[in-house]
Order: sequence, then structure tokens, then C-alpha cells
Amino acid sequence: MSARVHPSALVETGARLADSVEIGPFCHVGPQVTLDEGVRLISHVSIAGVTRVGARTVVHPGAALGGEGQIRGNDFPEGRLEIGADCVLREMVSMNVGSRKGGGITTVGARGYFMANAHVGHDCHVGEDVTFANSVALGGHSIIADGVIFGGLAAVQQFCRVGKGAMVGGLTGVNRDVIPYAMAFGDHVELAGLNLIGLKRRGLSREAINAMRGAFRAIFYGKGGDIPSRAREARARWPDVAQVGEIVDFILADAKQPLCTARRRGGEA
Repeated sequence: MSARVHPSALVETGARLADSVEIGPFCHVGPQVTLDEGVRLISHVSIAGVTRVGARTVVHPGAALGGEGQIRGNDFPEGRLEIGADCVLREMVSMNVGSRKGGGITTVGARGYFMANAHVGHDCHVGEDVTFANSVALGGHSIIADGVIFGGLAAVQQFCRVGKGAMVGGLTGVNRDVIPYAMAFGDHVELAGLNLIGLKRRGLSREAINAMRGAFRAIFYGKGGDIPSRAREARARWPDVAQVGEIVDFILADAKQPLCTARRRGGEA
């Protein structure tokens, strides 16, 4: 089955379209774009730059993919954007290519769901199975791990990290790194405990979840030493719980932003 292109769409010479691609009315596909098998551009979609859209991804009206990074004086036409398979990009989603200073590539993993007006900035790296609610915005160089969920209008500052399985509440301003599996909320983000519902949905045992809760309390509410030292102690105390190890590795990794810490009072840990 060959690609189907609506007569009103413009597909520039050089674009590579796999079999079964569907391009709807008034779309524009640039000369360095690759659309893998089964990609659907519903209508009024613009894809520019060195951009690859993964198999069976569906892009809704008004989306703009592969635009230059939003940087003053940016001059890097080689920047790339790679979007994984089976993603859904709803109305007006925007994703930018990488920049010269940021490594040159923006990546988005498979099976992501991006609601209306979500934005992925230049040089971001977004994992698989993420959910971005309406108008979530990532500043450049953000790193978002697998399975992260953002509530509507959340915004992530440049160079911040959000760990695997975390949930960030709506209207939250993320200006510090959020550990894996956490719940994070607030104008200036704070940890409100672990994402317990998400952990149960992942099929973790009661024992593993209880160990993670104990590690969370020990790291963020424990006495003596600083957070890195308490994190190392938590790894030693729960060596057989892989998720505790992931949290500790995240805390101890080199980072450009400070770590998001827990609320002083309240919050389910």
C-alpha cells in the first residue's frame, strides 16, 4: 500500500514516505523529513527540519514539528528531531530540533501521548510511555524518563530532569530535579511523596512499595548527614529493591539543577 497524499498537501522533493503513510489536507512536509510506515497527518500539520516520525504515530491538526530551537541567534540547520512509534500528538503540539550547543538532537520515545498545545523544546530527551496533558511545556535540554505523567499547564525549566514513573501535578513549575516514582506539586516544585497509584499499576509488590516508602522517608526526612549520604545508606538497607537503587542513582548523578526535596510536613510518603 503506497502513501496517500491529499491533493492540497505539499510534500517537498526529498521527503521519504513509507508505505501506508496518510497525509491529509493542507499539510506541509519538508525535504528532510522521514515518515515511517502507518504515520497519519490528519490535516494542517507542518513538519520541517531533519525530522523522523515513528511508525503509526498520529499527528492532529495544527501541530508543528521540527522547527528550529527557540534560541536567539540559533544557526544550526543540522539539528534533528526523532519521534518514536505509536505516539499521539494532539492539536497544536510543537517539538523543536536540537541545537549546536545541546548535542544537535531532540528525542521523543515510543507510545507518548501529548495533549493539545504541549511543547518539547530543543535538545530535550523524552522517554517512552509518557503523558503530557494540555499546554505542558519543556524548556530546552530537559530530560524526561519513561512513564512520566504531567498535569495540565506544568512547565519544566531548562536542564531539569524528571525521573521514571514520576507524576507532576497541573500548574507545577519544575525548577529542580524530580526523583523517580515521586509525586511533585507546587508553584515551586516540592515532593509530596511517592506515586503510589502508579507503582501499583506497575505491578510492584506490597513489599517493594513499602521498601520504597521507607527509603523515601529515610532520604528526605532522616536525621544526620545530607541527602546523598542518606541515599547511600538507603541503598545499603534495601539492596534488593531495584526501584530504591534507581532513586539513589538519580540523586547521586551529575546534574545541572538542584534536587527537588520533600515538603516539610504533610504528603504521603
